[in-house]
Amino acid sequence: MESAPAGPVKLPQIKIQNIVVSADLHAVIDLYALSKEVKAVDYEPEQFPGAIFRIAEPKAVIILFKNGKMICTGTSTEANIKRVLEFASKVISKYVISINPPLSKKELAAIDAAKDAAKAEKERLEMAKRDSKR
Repeated sequence: MESAPAGPVKLPQIKIQNIVVSADLHAVIDLYALSKEVKAVDYEPEQFPGAIFRIAEPKAVIILFKNGKMICTGTSTEANIKRVLEFASKVISKYVISINPPLSKKELAAIDAAKDAAKAEKERLEMAKRDSKR
């Protein structure tokens, strides 16, 4: 059965429903204490390594890890994301164990160079091992 040519497709209407954001507090967080003292935070490390922080207004959920990295979901505007993250940061700041300053571009470049050198050395060793088997 043949279908008739459909013609051009109209542009769809777009509505932003959910924005997912990753962020880093650059700090080590005491998730146990946070979950015991803040009712909106659930933490069961046997089940999942992150704490679940449910924000009521604006409605959002943050998954927070001990290393300070977090994922925020459930908001639909950038303004609400900022409100949620500002609120969460204030609450979480009381449970900081230590601060980890962000790495500089020079430090990141040094890490990348070390990874590249390690990869090259691994490849060299693998080639030498293959050559020795011949």
